[in-house]
Amino acid sequence: MSGEALRPLWWDDAPTPLPYAGELPVAVDVAIVGGGYTGLWTAYYLLGLRPDARVLVLEAEHVGFGASGRNGGWVSALWPVGLESVAARSSRTAALALGSALRDTVDEVGRVVTEEAIDAGFVKGGTVAVARNPAQGRRARVEAQHGELWRDGTLWLDRDEATARLAATGVEGATYNPNCARVHPRRLADGLARAVRFRGGMVAEGARVATIQPGLVRLTSGRIIRATNVIRATEAWTARLPDLRRRIAPVYSLMVATAPIAQQVWSSIGLERFETFSDHRHVIIYGQRTADNRIAFGGRGAPYHRGSGIAPAYDTDERVFAALRQTLADLLPQVADVELTHAWGGPLGIARDWNPSVGLDPSTGTGWAGGYVGDGVAATNLAGRTLADLVCGVDSPLTRLPWVGHRSPDWEPEPARWVGINAGLRLAAAADREERLTGRPALLGRALSALTAH
Repeated sequence: MSGEALRPLWWDDAPTPLPYAGELPVAVDVAIVGGGYTGLWTAYYLLGLRPDARVLVLEAEHVGFGASGRNGGWVSALWPVGLESVAARSSRTAALALGSALRDTVDEVGRVVTEEAIDAGFVKGGTVAVARNPAQGRRARVEAQHGELWRDGTLWLDRDEATARLAATGVEGATYNPNCARVHPRRLADGLARAVRFRGGMVAEGARVATIQPGLVRLTSGRIIRATNVIRATEAWTARLPDLRRRIAPVYSLMVATAPIAQQVWSSIGLERFETFSDHRHVIIYGQRTADNRIAFGGRGAPYHRGSGIAPAYDTDERVFAALRQTLADLLPQVADVELTHAWGGPLGIARDWNPSVGLDPSTGTGWAGGYVGDGVAATNLAGRTLADLVCGVDSPLTRLPWVGHRSPDWEPEPARWVGINAGLRLAAAADREERLTGRPALLGRALSALTAH
Protein backbone atom coordinates (compact mmCIF):
# COMPACT_ATOMS: atom_id res chain seq x y z
CA MET A 1 0.00 0.00 0.00
CA SER A 2 1.21 3.49 -0.70
CA GLY A 3 0.05 7.06 -0.47
CA GLU A 4 -1.73 6.84 2.88
CA ALA A 5 -0.78 9.07 5.75
CA LEU A 6 0.72 6.70 8.32
CA ARG A 7 -0.90 8.50 11.23
CA PRO A 8 -4.38 8.37 12.73
CA LEU A 9 -7.10 10.12 10.79
CA TRP A 10 -8.22 11.48 14.16
CA TRP A 11 -4.99 13.46 14.56
CA ASP A 12 -5.62 15.63 11.51
CA ASP A 13 -6.17 19.21 12.68
CA ALA A 14 -5.53 18.22 16.32
CA PRO A 15 -4.29 21.08 18.51
CA THR A 16 -0.58 21.37 19.16
CA PRO A 17 0.14 19.91 22.60
CA LEU A 18 0.85 22.66 25.10
CA PRO A 19 3.70 22.24 27.58
CA TYR A 20 2.62 22.53 31.17
CA ALA A 21 2.68 26.27 31.88
CA GLY A 22 3.88 26.12 35.47
CA GLU A 23 6.33 24.31 37.68
CA LEU A 24 5.21 20.77 38.47
CA PRO A 25 4.03 20.64 42.08
CA VAL A 26 5.98 18.68 44.65
CA ALA A 27 2.77 17.33 46.19
CA VAL A 28 -0.86 16.89 45.13
CA ASP A 29 -3.96 15.19 46.44
CA VAL A 30 -4.30 12.88 43.42
CA ALA A 31 -1.65 12.07 40.79
CA ILE A 32 -3.00 10.29 37.73
CA VAL A 33 -0.50 8.57 35.45
CA GLY A 34 -1.81 8.50 31.89
CA GLY A 35 -3.53 11.19 29.83
CA GLY A 36 -5.95 8.95 27.97
CA TYR A 37 -9.66 8.54 28.63
CA THR A 38 -9.25 6.72 31.95
CA GLY A 39 -7.03 9.40 33.44
CA LEU A 40 -9.01 12.32 32.03
CA TRP A 41 -12.43 10.97 33.04
CA THR A 42 -11.10 10.25 36.54
CA ALA A 43 -9.78 13.79 36.90
CA TYR A 44 -13.01 15.26 35.50
CA TYR A 45 -15.29 13.48 37.97
CA LEU A 46 -12.92 13.92 40.92
CA LEU A 47 -13.00 17.66 40.41
CA GLY A 48 -16.78 17.51 40.24
CA LEU A 49 -16.91 15.84 43.65
CA ARG A 50 -14.03 17.81 45.20
CA PRO A 51 -13.56 21.11 43.36
CA ASP A 52 -10.76 22.14 45.70
CA ALA A 53 -8.69 18.97 45.17
CA ARG A 54 -5.21 19.26 43.70
CA VAL A 55 -5.43 16.84 40.77
CA LEU A 56 -2.50 16.29 38.41
CA VAL A 57 -2.60 14.22 35.20
CA LEU A 58 0.83 13.16 33.95
CA GLU A 59 1.09 12.17 30.27
CA ALA A 60 4.34 11.02 28.65
CA GLU A 61 3.41 12.29 25.16
CA HIS A 62 0.18 14.22 24.55
CA VAL A 63 -3.39 13.57 25.66
CA GLY A 64 -4.94 10.90 23.48
CA PHE A 65 -1.57 9.58 22.37
CA GLY A 66 -2.44 5.95 23.11
CA ALA A 67 -5.57 3.97 22.35
CA SER A 68 -7.75 6.95 23.33
CA GLY A 69 -6.64 8.83 20.21
CA ARG A 70 -6.35 5.88 17.82
CA ASN A 71 -9.46 3.71 18.36
CA GLY A 72 -12.51 3.05 16.22
CA GLY A 73 -14.71 5.56 18.03
CA TRP A 74 -17.32 3.14 19.40
CA VAL A 75 -18.89 4.44 22.61
CA SER A 76 -20.54 1.11 23.35
CA ALA A 77 -21.98 -0.97 26.18
CA LEU A 78 -19.91 -3.92 24.93
CA TRP A 79 -17.87 -5.89 27.45
CA PRO A 80 -15.00 -8.25 26.58
CA VAL A 81 -16.53 -11.20 28.47
CA GLY A 82 -20.15 -12.30 28.49
CA LEU A 83 -22.35 -11.32 31.39
CA GLU A 84 -22.85 -15.02 32.11
CA SER A 85 -19.12 -15.19 32.89
CA VAL A 86 -19.43 -12.14 35.13
CA ALA A 87 -22.37 -13.79 36.90
CA ALA A 88 -20.40 -17.00 37.40
CA ARG A 89 -17.86 -15.19 39.58
CA SER A 90 -20.34 -12.84 41.23
CA SER A 91 -24.12 -13.18 40.77
CA ARG A 92 -26.78 -12.66 38.14
CA THR A 93 -27.91 -9.53 39.95
CA ALA A 94 -24.40 -8.10 39.90
CA ALA A 95 -23.95 -8.95 36.21
CA LEU A 96 -27.24 -7.27 35.32
CA ALA A 97 -26.16 -4.21 37.30
CA LEU A 98 -22.91 -4.04 35.32
CA GLY A 99 -24.79 -4.30 32.03
CA SER A 100 -27.19 -1.56 33.08
CA ALA A 101 -24.31 0.68 34.16
CA LEU A 102 -22.58 0.21 30.81
CA ARG A 103 -25.74 1.16 28.91
CA ASP A 104 -26.18 4.24 31.08
CA THR A 105 -22.53 5.12 30.46
CA VAL A 106 -23.12 5.56 26.72
CA ASP A 107 -25.67 8.25 27.52
CA GLU A 108 -23.43 9.76 30.20
CA VAL A 109 -20.67 10.29 27.63
CA GLY A 110 -23.19 12.00 25.39
CA ARG A 111 -24.37 14.19 28.26
CA VAL A 112 -20.84 15.39 29.05
CA VAL A 113 -20.01 15.98 25.39
CA THR A 114 -23.07 18.22 25.13
CA GLU A 115 -22.58 19.97 28.49
CA GLU A 116 -18.90 20.70 27.85
CA ALA A 117 -19.46 21.63 24.19
CA ILE A 118 -16.98 19.01 22.98
CA ASP A 119 -17.12 18.86 19.16
CA ALA A 120 -16.58 15.10 18.97
CA GLY A 121 -19.34 14.11 16.55
CA PHE A 122 -21.23 12.04 19.13
CA VAL A 123 -24.20 10.29 17.45
CA LYS A 124 -26.01 7.40 19.14
CA GLY A 125 -27.03 5.29 16.16
CA GLY A 126 -26.44 1.85 17.66
CA THR A 127 -24.29 -0.89 16.19
CA VAL A 128 -25.06 -3.48 13.53
CA ALA A 129 -23.10 -6.72 13.13
CA VAL A 130 -23.96 -8.63 9.97
CA ALA A 131 -23.88 -12.41 9.59
CA ARG A 132 -22.43 -13.38 6.23
CA ASN A 133 -22.44 -17.17 6.33
CA PRO A 134 -24.51 -19.80 8.17
CA ALA A 135 -21.93 -20.19 10.95
CA GLN A 136 -21.96 -16.46 11.63
CA GLY A 137 -25.75 -16.57 11.49
CA ARG A 138 -25.88 -19.19 14.23
CA ARG A 139 -23.58 -17.14 16.45
CA ALA A 140 -25.63 -14.02 15.78
CA ARG A 141 -28.88 -15.71 16.78
CA VAL A 142 -27.29 -17.02 19.97
CA GLU A 143 -26.08 -13.49 20.73
CA ALA A 144 -29.61 -12.15 20.26
CA GLN A 145 -30.93 -14.86 22.61
CA HIS A 146 -28.29 -13.89 25.18
CA GLY A 147 -29.34 -10.27 24.72
CA GLU A 148 -32.88 -11.15 25.67
CA LEU A 149 -31.70 -13.18 28.67
CA TRP A 150 -29.40 -10.41 29.91
CA ARG A 151 -31.65 -7.50 28.85
CA ASP A 152 -28.89 -5.79 26.90
CA GLY A 153 -31.04 -4.66 23.98
CA THR A 154 -29.57 -6.92 21.28
CA LEU A 155 -32.03 -7.80 18.51
CA TRP A 156 -31.93 -10.24 15.59
CA LEU A 157 -32.55 -8.65 12.19
CA ASP A 158 -33.61 -10.73 9.19
CA ARG A 159 -31.88 -10.33 5.84
CA ASP A 160 -34.03 -7.43 4.64
CA GLU A 161 -33.84 -5.57 7.96
CA ALA A 162 -30.10 -6.06 8.13
CA THR A 163 -29.45 -4.98 4.55
CA ALA A 164 -31.56 -1.88 5.08
CA ARG A 165 -29.08 -0.80 7.75
CA LEU A 166 -25.89 -1.99 6.03
CA ALA A 167 -25.95 -3.18 2.43
CA ALA A 168 -23.00 -5.54 2.79
CA THR A 169 -22.44 -8.59 0.60
CA GLY A 170 -23.74 -12.03 1.51
CA VAL A 171 -25.89 -10.83 4.39
CA GLU A 172 -28.04 -13.52 5.99
CA GLY A 173 -29.11 -11.41 8.95
CA ALA A 174 -27.58 -9.29 11.68
CA THR A 175 -27.66 -8.33 15.30
CA TYR A 176 -28.45 -4.76 16.23
CA ASN A 177 -27.88 -3.09 19.58
CA PRO A 178 -28.98 0.51 20.20
CA ASN A 179 -26.48 1.10 22.99
CA CYS A 180 -23.61 2.45 20.93
CA ALA A 181 -22.59 5.86 19.65
CA ARG A 182 -20.06 7.06 17.13
CA VAL A 183 -17.47 9.58 18.25
CA HIS A 184 -14.27 11.26 17.03
CA PRO A 185 -11.75 9.79 19.50
CA ARG A 186 -9.06 12.48 19.56
CA ARG A 187 -11.52 15.36 19.80
CA LEU A 188 -13.10 13.63 22.78
CA ALA A 189 -9.69 13.35 24.49
CA ASP A 190 -8.75 16.95 23.73
CA GLY A 191 -12.15 18.18 24.89
CA LEU A 192 -11.88 16.27 28.16
CA ALA A 193 -8.42 17.71 28.81
CA ARG A 194 -9.81 21.20 28.25
CA ALA A 195 -12.70 20.49 30.64
CA VAL A 196 -10.32 19.17 33.31
CA ARG A 197 -8.17 22.29 33.06
CA PHE A 198 -11.26 24.51 33.22
CA ARG A 199 -12.26 22.76 36.46
CA GLY A 200 -8.87 23.53 37.95
CA GLY A 201 -7.05 20.29 37.22
CA MET A 202 -3.47 20.20 36.01
CA VAL A 203 -2.71 18.24 32.81
CA ALA A 204 1.02 17.95 32.17
CA GLU A 205 1.97 16.60 28.73
CA GLY A 206 5.49 15.40 28.03
CA ALA A 207 5.85 14.29 31.66
CA ARG A 208 7.19 10.74 31.49
CA VAL A 209 6.81 8.61 34.62
CA ALA A 210 9.50 6.07 35.47
CA THR A 211 7.99 4.42 38.53
CA ILE A 212 4.76 4.42 40.51
CA GLN A 213 4.92 3.77 44.24
CA PRO A 214 2.42 4.20 47.06
CA GLY A 215 2.25 7.89 47.76
CA LEU A 216 4.52 9.07 44.96
CA VAL A 217 5.46 8.99 41.31
CA ARG A 218 8.99 9.40 40.01
CA LEU A 219 9.54 11.01 36.62
CA THR A 220 12.34 9.96 34.27
CA SER A 221 13.89 13.34 35.01
CA GLY A 222 14.30 12.21 38.61
CA ARG A 223 11.59 14.56 39.87
CA ILE A 224 9.42 13.07 42.64
CA ILE A 225 5.80 14.11 43.09
CA ARG A 226 4.07 12.99 46.26
CA ALA A 227 0.34 12.29 46.34
CA THR A 228 -2.25 11.02 48.78
CA ASN A 229 -3.67 8.92 45.96
CA VAL A 230 -1.86 7.67 42.85
CA ILE A 231 -3.99 6.35 39.99
CA ARG A 232 -2.48 4.11 37.31
CA ALA A 233 -4.29 4.78 34.02
CA THR A 234 -1.64 3.40 31.66
CA GLU A 235 -3.55 0.59 29.84
CA ALA A 236 -1.23 -1.09 27.28
CA TRP A 237 1.78 0.86 28.60
CA THR A 238 1.33 -0.84 31.98
CA ALA A 239 3.61 -3.56 30.59
CA ARG A 240 6.48 -1.06 30.65
CA LEU A 241 6.24 -0.36 34.36
CA PRO A 242 8.51 -2.21 36.81
CA ASP A 243 6.79 -5.10 38.61
CA LEU A 244 3.78 -4.89 36.25
CA ARG A 245 5.23 -6.29 33.04
CA ARG A 246 2.95 -9.34 33.06
CA ARG A 247 -0.18 -7.56 34.28
CA ILE A 248 -1.40 -6.44 30.84
CA ALA A 249 -0.49 -7.72 27.36
CA PRO A 250 -0.30 -4.99 24.69
CA VAL A 251 -1.86 -6.29 21.47
CA TYR A 252 -2.02 -4.17 18.34
CA SER A 253 -5.13 -3.22 16.41
CA LEU A 254 -4.77 -1.43 13.06
CA MET A 255 -7.05 0.85 11.06
CA VAL A 256 -7.47 2.48 7.67
CA ALA A 257 -9.69 5.35 6.53
CA THR A 258 -11.17 6.19 3.16
CA ALA A 259 -11.43 9.55 1.50
CA PRO A 260 -14.85 11.22 1.96
CA ILE A 261 -17.49 9.18 0.13
CA ALA A 262 -20.08 10.77 -2.18
CA GLN A 263 -23.69 10.85 -0.96
CA GLN A 264 -24.94 8.71 -3.86
CA VAL A 265 -22.54 5.97 -2.77
CA TRP A 266 -23.70 6.29 0.82
CA SER A 267 -27.24 5.80 -0.44
CA SER A 268 -26.19 2.36 -1.65
CA ILE A 269 -24.39 1.49 1.61
CA GLY A 270 -26.77 2.56 4.37
CA LEU A 271 -25.64 3.57 7.87
CA GLU A 272 -28.12 6.42 7.59
CA ARG A 273 -28.25 6.75 11.39
CA PHE A 274 -24.44 6.61 11.65
CA GLU A 275 -24.50 3.11 13.11
CA THR A 276 -21.15 1.55 13.84
CA PHE A 277 -20.68 -1.78 12.10
CA SER A 278 -18.91 -5.14 12.12
CA ASP A 279 -19.67 -8.77 11.35
CA HIS A 280 -19.69 -12.03 13.31
CA ARG A 281 -16.31 -13.43 12.26
CA HIS A 282 -13.75 -14.54 14.86
CA VAL A 283 -11.06 -12.00 13.87
CA ILE A 284 -12.62 -8.77 15.07
CA ILE A 285 -13.37 -6.01 12.55
CA TYR A 286 -15.03 -2.67 13.29
CA GLY A 287 -16.02 0.45 11.39
CA GLN A 288 -17.84 3.74 11.55
CA ARG A 289 -19.19 6.39 9.21
CA THR A 290 -17.30 9.50 10.25
CA ALA A 291 -18.68 13.01 10.59
CA ASP A 292 -17.08 13.94 7.25
CA ASN A 293 -18.53 10.83 5.52
CA ARG A 294 -15.47 8.62 5.40
CA ILE A 295 -15.31 5.02 6.56
CA ALA A 296 -12.84 4.42 9.37
CA PHE A 297 -12.29 0.66 9.46
CA GLY A 298 -10.10 -1.50 11.63
CA GLY A 299 -9.37 -5.00 12.81
CA ARG A 300 -7.10 -7.31 14.71
CA GLY A 301 -4.51 -9.54 13.08
CA ALA A 302 -1.25 -7.75 13.83
CA PRO A 303 1.13 -9.95 15.83
CA TYR A 304 1.83 -9.64 19.52
CA HIS A 305 5.45 -8.57 19.93
CA ARG A 306 7.65 -10.58 22.24
CA GLY A 307 8.33 -9.13 25.65
CA SER A 308 5.12 -7.05 25.47
CA GLY A 309 6.90 -4.83 22.98
CA ILE A 310 5.55 -1.38 22.15
CA ALA A 311 7.27 0.68 19.46
CA PRO A 312 6.30 3.22 16.78
CA ALA A 313 7.38 0.69 14.12
CA TYR A 314 4.60 -1.65 15.28
CA ASP A 315 1.92 0.96 14.50
CA THR A 316 2.16 -0.02 10.83
CA ASP A 317 1.99 -3.44 9.19
CA GLU A 318 1.59 -3.49 5.42
CA ARG A 319 0.25 -7.04 5.48
CA VAL A 320 -2.53 -6.09 7.89
CA PHE A 321 -3.31 -2.85 6.04
CA ALA A 322 -3.67 -4.82 2.78
CA ALA A 323 -5.94 -7.34 4.54
CA LEU A 324 -8.12 -4.52 5.88
CA ARG A 325 -8.43 -3.00 2.40
CA GLN A 326 -9.42 -6.41 1.00
CA THR A 327 -11.86 -7.11 3.82
CA LEU A 328 -13.55 -3.73 3.44
CA ALA A 329 -13.84 -4.17 -0.34
CA ASP A 330 -15.30 -7.66 0.13
CA LEU A 331 -17.77 -6.40 2.73
CA LEU A 332 -18.71 -3.21 0.86
CA PRO A 333 -17.72 -3.40 -2.82
CA GLN A 334 -19.36 0.01 -3.24
CA VAL A 335 -16.13 1.51 -1.82
CA ALA A 336 -13.61 -0.82 -3.44
CA ASP A 337 -12.27 1.97 -5.63
CA VAL A 338 -12.36 4.72 -3.01
CA GLU A 339 -8.92 5.96 -2.04
CA LEU A 340 -7.53 5.09 1.37
CA THR A 341 -6.07 8.25 2.86
CA HIS A 342 -4.87 7.07 6.29
CA ALA A 343 -3.47 3.93 7.88
CA TRP A 344 -2.39 3.58 11.50
CA GLY A 345 -2.37 1.37 14.56
CA GLY A 346 -1.61 1.15 18.22
CA PRO A 347 -1.70 -1.19 21.21
CA LEU A 348 -4.67 -2.02 23.41
CA GLY A 349 -4.48 -3.73 26.79
CA ILE A 350 -5.64 -7.28 27.55
CA ALA A 351 -5.72 -8.88 30.99
CA ARG A 352 -5.06 -12.62 31.17
CA ASP A 353 -8.71 -13.48 31.88
CA TRP A 354 -10.05 -10.80 29.50
CA ASN A 355 -11.78 -9.06 32.43
CA PRO A 356 -11.36 -5.28 32.76
CA SER A 357 -10.94 -4.07 36.32
CA VAL A 358 -10.99 -0.94 38.43
CA GLY A 359 -10.02 -0.51 42.05
CA LEU A 360 -8.36 1.37 44.87
CA ASP A 361 -6.18 -0.08 47.61
CA PRO A 362 -7.18 1.99 50.67
CA SER A 363 -4.08 0.92 52.56
CA THR A 364 -1.75 2.55 50.02
CA GLY A 365 -4.02 5.01 48.21
CA THR A 366 -3.08 3.39 44.90
CA GLY A 367 -5.81 2.99 42.28
CA TRP A 368 -6.00 1.52 38.80
CA ALA A 369 -8.28 0.79 35.88
CA GLY A 370 -7.78 -0.94 32.56
CA GLY A 371 -7.65 -4.15 30.56
CA TYR A 372 -10.52 -3.03 28.33
CA VAL A 373 -9.64 -5.32 25.36
CA GLY A 374 -10.62 -2.57 22.93
CA ASP A 375 -14.01 -1.85 24.52
CA GLY A 376 -12.79 1.09 26.56
CA VAL A 377 -14.28 4.23 25.05
CA ALA A 378 -17.34 3.95 27.30
CA ALA A 379 -15.82 1.72 30.00
CA THR A 380 -13.20 4.37 30.77
CA ASN A 381 -15.99 6.77 31.68
CA LEU A 382 -17.46 4.18 34.05
CA ALA A 383 -13.97 3.66 35.46
CA GLY A 384 -13.45 7.38 35.96
CA ARG A 385 -16.71 7.81 37.84
CA THR A 386 -15.98 4.73 39.93
CA LEU A 387 -12.44 5.84 40.82
CA ALA A 388 -13.72 9.28 41.77
CA ASP A 389 -16.20 7.69 44.19
CA LEU A 390 -13.54 5.36 45.59
CA VAL A 391 -11.02 8.14 46.15
CA CYS A 392 -13.65 10.34 47.80
CA GLY A 393 -14.95 7.50 49.97
CA VAL A 394 -18.40 7.50 48.38
CA ASP A 395 -20.28 4.22 48.76
CA SER A 396 -22.28 4.15 45.52
CA PRO A 397 -23.86 1.59 43.19
CA LEU A 398 -20.79 2.07 40.97
CA THR A 399 -18.33 1.04 43.70
CA ARG A 400 -20.31 -2.18 44.22
CA LEU A 401 -20.19 -3.34 40.59
CA PRO A 402 -18.50 -6.74 40.12
CA TRP A 403 -15.46 -5.44 38.21
CA VAL A 404 -14.42 -3.30 41.18
CA GLY A 405 -11.43 -4.85 42.91
CA HIS A 406 -11.14 -7.70 40.42
CA ARG A 407 -7.60 -9.07 40.15
CA SER A 408 -6.70 -10.87 36.93
CA PRO A 409 -3.88 -13.42 36.99
CA ASP A 410 -0.60 -12.39 35.42
CA TRP A 411 0.24 -13.44 31.90
CA GLU A 412 2.64 -16.32 31.44
CA PRO A 413 6.35 -15.47 31.21
CA GLU A 414 8.01 -15.36 27.81
CA PRO A 415 8.25 -17.14 25.48
CA ALA A 416 4.97 -18.82 26.48
CA ARG A 417 3.13 -15.48 26.30
CA TRP A 418 4.37 -14.80 22.77
CA VAL A 419 3.51 -18.32 21.60
CA GLY A 420 0.06 -18.36 23.20
CA ILE A 421 -1.21 -14.97 22.08
CA ASN A 422 -0.01 -15.34 18.50
CA ALA A 423 -1.39 -18.89 18.36
CA GLY A 424 -4.76 -17.43 19.36
CA LEU A 425 -4.60 -14.89 16.55
CA ARG A 426 -3.78 -17.61 14.03
CA LEU A 427 -6.52 -19.88 15.33
CA ALA A 428 -9.09 -17.10 14.94
CA ALA A 429 -8.08 -16.52 11.31
CA ALA A 430 -8.09 -20.26 10.61
CA ALA A 431 -11.55 -20.61 12.17
CA ASP A 432 -12.89 -17.89 9.86
CA ARG A 433 -11.40 -19.65 6.83
CA GLU A 434 -12.96 -22.94 7.92
CA GLU A 435 -16.40 -21.33 8.29
CA ARG A 436 -16.21 -19.64 4.88
CA LEU A 437 -15.52 -23.04 3.32
CA THR A 438 -17.96 -25.19 5.29
CA GLY A 439 -20.66 -22.79 6.45
CA ARG A 440 -20.59 -24.59 9.80
CA PRO A 441 -19.25 -23.35 13.14
CA ALA A 442 -15.53 -24.01 13.17
CA LEU A 443 -14.19 -26.87 15.23
CA LEU A 444 -11.19 -24.61 15.77
CA GLY A 445 -13.46 -22.26 17.68
CA ARG A 446 -13.40 -24.61 20.68
CA ALA A 447 -9.60 -24.62 20.68
CA LEU A 448 -9.65 -20.81 20.46
CA SER A 449 -11.94 -20.54 23.51
CA ALA A 450 -9.74 -22.94 25.47
CA LEU A 451 -6.58 -21.01 24.58
CA THR A 452 -7.95 -17.58 25.47
CA ALA A 453 -9.68 -18.96 28.59
CA HIS A 454 -12.65 -16.60 28.51
